[in-house]
Amino acid sequence: MLNRKRNERAPSSADTSLIARGTTIHGDVRFSGTLHLDGRIEGSVLAEEEGAVFTLSENGIVQGEIRVPHAIINGRVQGDIHAADRLELAPEARITGDVHYRTLEMAAGAQVNGRMSHHAADALRELPAPTLDIGEAVPA
Repeated sequence: MLNRKRNERAPSSADTSLIARGTTIHGDVRFSGTLHLDGRIEGSVLAEEEGAVFTLSENGIVQGEIRVPHAIINGRVQGDIHAADRLELAPEARITGDVHYRTLEMAAGAQVNGRMSHHAADALRELPAPTLDIGEAVPA
């Protein structure tokens, strides 16, 4: 009998999940890695890791909030979108809700019916330079 090693590995951020066209999920969806939605979610879409990517195809629909680091939207969303890092709105994107993003790419044809709010990256802050009192010697 041959002794073969099984190629088992832990899930990684390169793993992709697909919710197919014609599938409807009632309730919140939590994911890591990449989630591609061709179907419908009636609930929130929530990423559980920093590098997660959510892709909504032109056939996909989300009725609820989306909270992910990176979103690529080309379908319909009825709810707010919170993209902590990057939001891409493709030509067929139809958003009814507020959009919160750090970086935004919006193609001609995409529509947003709501507020758009940019959130800047946390800037690195420097300590102020020390001030010298009059009469102090300046170090050489």
